[in-house]
Amino acid sequence: MCGLMNQSNTEIDMLKNAAGIISLLVIFCGCAIQQTVIPVGKFESKEVCIIENPSVRAGFIEAYRRTLQNKGYSVRQIPATSSITECPITSTYSANWHWDLATYMAYAEIKVYRDGRPAGEAKYDTHRGGGNLGKFINADNKIVELVNQLFPEGQGNPID
Repeated sequence: MCGLMNQSNTEIDMLKNAAGIISLLVIFCGCAIQQTVIPVGKFESKEVCIIENPSVRAGFIEAYRRTLQNKGYSVRQIPATSSITECPITSTYSANWHWDLATYMAYAEIKVYRDGRPAGEAKYDTHRGGGNLGKFINADNKIVELVNQLFPEGQGNPID
């Protein structure tokens, strides 16, 4: 009888271990921060027009503009009502912040257009990274990283 009990307890322990491993996998697979960048090609023009987005914190466009200027681009901010065909090279951006023990940039997206057609895109998304502590980053440095990957020519300066 004791031999049967030991076997059952062993099987139960194995099932508990398997359930624990599966639970951890589900938790960690659901905690992914996604970042994708499709770099722009080489532009003849060194001017980039950025369409202002008043719903995004001012610090975002400041970091974006500064990084482009450090890379040798001339930047012109144009009103939110402007079209993506306003300039030969035009960019839009969006970002939002969330609270989870601290405020962090949860989402950022920068799109670049050449003559009104998509030329490149950078996206950072923590929405699936609920339990991932990697979401607590310096937003300015993340913007610099995204812009450097989006515009691979030259290097922008990191923010300290």
